[in-house]
Amino acid sequence: MAGLIPESFIDELLQRVDIVDVIGARVQLKRAGKEYQARCPFHDERSPSFTVVPQKQFYHCFGCGAHGSALKFVMDYEGVSFPTRSSNWRRRRA
Repeated sequence: MAGLIPESFIDELLQRVDIVDVIGARVQLKRAGKEYQARCPFHDERSPSFTVVPQKQFYHCFGCGAHGSALKFVMDYEGVSFPTRSSNWRRRRA
């Protein structure tokens, strides 16, 4: 299957990033115990329902149901696919 990114590459990428750093660069997070909370960037809300769990490296919104890894957050937040996003990161480093 040409064009597919190996699962091992994606797993290694996710191990190298901290979800709090990735999301915190785009959304104002507030520490709440061992987790972080914010107003969800994917829907309009007045009180925080968006939770980031650093120990498990995932996020979840109890309002709209959005959830996933750091990679999925960036893809959804910026509206791009993984290959597009990774090529943008490579261009910035060059």
